Amino acid sequence: MVCLGNICRSPLAEGILRSKITMAGLDWIVDSAGTNHYETDFPPHKLSQNIARQNGVEISDQKCRQFLKEDMINFDKVYVMDENNYYEVKRISKQFWNEDKVDFLMNEVYPYENRSIPDPYLGTEADYIRVYNQVEKACTNIIEKYSHSPRPLNVLSKDQ
Repeated sequence: MVCLGNICRSPLAEGILRSKITMAGLDWIVDSAGTNHYETDFPPHKLSQNIARQNGVEISDQKCRQFLKEDMINFDKVYVMDENNYYEVKRISKQFWNEDKVDFLMNEVYPYENRSIPDPYLGTEADYIRVYNQVEKACTNIIEKYSHSPRPLNVLSKDQ
């Protein structure tokens, strides 16, 4: 799951998917990162933390980090939140770019539509709730789609 600063959307995606992985008893690795470095080592946005906590997901221990080109090698799937992040992941990945590994997170709900998850950074609590609901639905579909895979899945979740 990839976004801009790894502070709003991708920490939610990481936390939601981790929670679902635990409930499903799966052995997957999930991480999140941003395409920039502005928020490196900061915790997720307070509203992301609050909305997650209200839904039984704890993300306060996460720290923002920047997407690295090596992430393209280390993860089986890289989900992006919007078109800009798609192209930034491609730019950062350089020689490691693998189009088959990268997808829009919302394509798990609306295949091939490349829908964006809006950035709630300057928004209200209601904006964060909408983002949470979108991400939750996509993560549910990821579990259903990949839980019968013969090997563990390593998912990178990138955000702002």
